Amino acid sequence: MNPSTALARVLVDELVRGGVRDAVVAPGSRSAPVALALAAAERAGVLRLHVRIDERTASFLALGLARASGRPVPVLTTSGTATAHLHAAVLEADVSGVPLLALTADRPPELRGTGANQTIEQPGLYGGAVRWAADVGVPEAGREAAQNRYWRSVVSRALLAATGVLSGDPGPVQLDLPFRDPLLPEEEPGPLAGPWAGRDGGAPWTAGASAPAAAAPIADGPRTLVVAGDGPEAAGR
Repeated sequence: MNPSTALARVLVDELVRGGVRDAVVAPGSRSAPVALALAAAERAGVLRLHVRIDERTASFLALGLARASGRPVPVLTTSGTATAHLHAAVLEADVSGVPLLALTADRPPELRGTGANQTIEQPGLYGGAVRWAADVGVPEAGREAAQNRYWRSVVSRALLAATGVLSGDPGPVQLDLPFRDPLLPEEEPGPLAGPWAGRDGGAPWTAGASAPAAAAPIADGPRTLVVAGDGPEAAGR
């Protein structure tokens, strides 16, 4: 398994362990490892994957899903100026206290600041609007056990910051994810195994995780009224 695939699969595995049940992807080249890992998680029935071509649309969909569910929802973009299109949703999540996770794929350090088209400095892009931000670092071969622990701790901290478990102040978080080639796996993703698996004996995704429940259909009737609005969480109880 190449390092980019390993990081992506451990990242998604820990997100699911932490309660993520929906994810949104705006497709791109650099973000392919995480997109494929999310697709594998959907095939396993442990999350719903929503795909939107436009990054701004994707980010506001993730914002709405997180607001409605109260769970953190990641939105994944490719590198470069695509990441800037999440900014408006990040600001909304900031002022509304919504646990939005901005997963911004990035170029490795040696390809940053080279003047390539559509590239920007991504770490810290959203400034004080996020509760926490991390430049996760490039995954490297030969450091599997140490990196596995580090990646899982980063994701766990991101979820804690986004949900406000310790601070009482939920809101958006950014994880900047630099990837080197190769970006695509050599084989179809299977269960996590070996030094990447971490705890639970290498069980894929989350041991005992339940599949997302299907939305209840609206009953047929001659006159259906749908009221959509915004308000305090307690108002819907």
